[in-house]
Amino acid sequence: MKTYFAEQAWLPHGWSSNVRLGVAQGTLRTVEEEAPRDGADDLGRWVLPGMPNLHSHAFQRAMAGLAERRAVSPAERDAQQPASDDSFWTWRETMYAFAGSIGPDELRAIAAQLYVEMLKAGYTQVCEFHYLHHQPDGKPYADHAAMSLALVEAARETGIGLTLLPTLYMTGGFDGRALTERQRRFGHDVDGYLHLIEKLRKMENATLRVGIALHSLRAVPPDAMRAVLDSGLADGPVHIHVAEQLGEVQDCLALRNARPVEWLLDNAPVDARWCLVHATHLTEQETQRVAESGAVVGLCPTTEANLGDGLFPLRAYMDAGGVFGIGSDSQISVSPVEDLRWLEYGQRLATRHRNIAVSESSASVGETLWGDALYGGAQASGVHVGAIEGGDGEPAPRADLLVLDHDAPLLAARDAGSMLDTFVFAGNANLLRQVIVNGETVVRDFRHRDESRIAARYRDAVERLKAR
Repeated sequence: MKTYFAEQAWLPHGWSSNVRLGVAQGTLRTVEEEAPRDGADDLGRWVLPGMPNLHSHAFQRAMAGLAERRAVSPAERDAQQPASDDSFWTWRETMYAFAGSIGPDELRAIAAQLYVEMLKAGYTQVCEFHYLHHQPDGKPYADHAAMSLALVEAARETGIGLTLLPTLYMTGGFDGRALTERQRRFGHDVDGYLHLIEKLRKMENATLRVGIALHSLRAVPPDAMRAVLDSGLADGPVHIHVAEQLGEVQDCLALRNARPVEWLLDNAPVDARWCLVHATHLTEQETQRVAESGAVVGLCPTTEANLGDGLFPLRAYMDAGGVFGIGSDSQISVSPVEDLRWLEYGQRLATRHRNIAVSESSASVGETLWGDALYGGAQASGVHVGAIEGGDGEPAPRADLLVLDHDAPLLAARDAGSMLDTFVFAGNANLLRQVIVNGETVVRDFRHRDESRIAARYRDAVERLKAR
């Protein structure tokens, strides 16, 4: 058994001094507090659990920054009219156009570069909400799982833990309209989708978990949703986009006579397996019901800000005992620190008050946000991660550790009472010197073990995409 020593480690009850960790087969087997070093490898002064990223669309990393110009339709251009207001829906057209040229090789290159960035930022597990399944014309690849396997390989070569969520996408709206030409490569029928899940489940291991995802209520008809949930394959993570846009809420009300979250709670067995991604637009009753269900709400503050989605009712949800985690989603930012910071800042701007996300157990916003996101992210991932604790039973928690740079000027003169607040709020410099996943060091002295090769391949891939 390999042993590590930390002067301060963040355990489930908070910071603890002189912590000796025993790691075997990638898992934490022993955690001793106020222990002697006794020859253990010295990690440093401050050690945190790795953060799960509960919502990612990897391919979108390569288009980050390409949708920040106001969209003008051809009709508006010809008529010399002012541009329409940009929104999620205009951004989506840019995304569809970009997605249309990506194949398995490009996806692997993009995902690997993204996963390196995630690891360096402190994400050690990622939930990949994956709907880029087929060739651009909608025809399956020779291996129907080719695009999923590209993500599995990207995670394997970088060392990040992966919860792969192949996504069912069947219709273009609540009215059941067919997928558009740009959406064809996303589509499956139920049988084809379940076959894909069964194939990928056979590959599961310590760093790969396969769950299911329903793209949204508008993209999955009720009978298809029931068939998937009744298939016996919904025994792990179940993720869904829901109530991200007001237009979605209005369409659901018009065609199903209920709001999206209301309809989902009334028509599906929503429980702790589920992650409701965004859930931005909620009534007070919906907020309470989601909290009571035990589901995780997947919040993606930098993406939601970038797309103009709106603000989640965080304080009311926390008061109701709700569980949440964070995700990088569109990859406009790849930083748990920035997403947690903006989760809090959005609430401050809306309420004109400070220090919103605190709890009865801690008056620290940084501690509350980091701790809650660890717990919710681990639940949504379906993997025992996000905590430094001993594994007396099975499965033992995976050994995912973040080592802060105790020499960083930003951390000077900080103690356990202020460390996480400083880490989350005091700047944008990368403070992670070492990152360990499944007991293996993947980042040392701020660099990923295969960073140069992966970056070179990524540059080649995006240059090819630009030339198409």
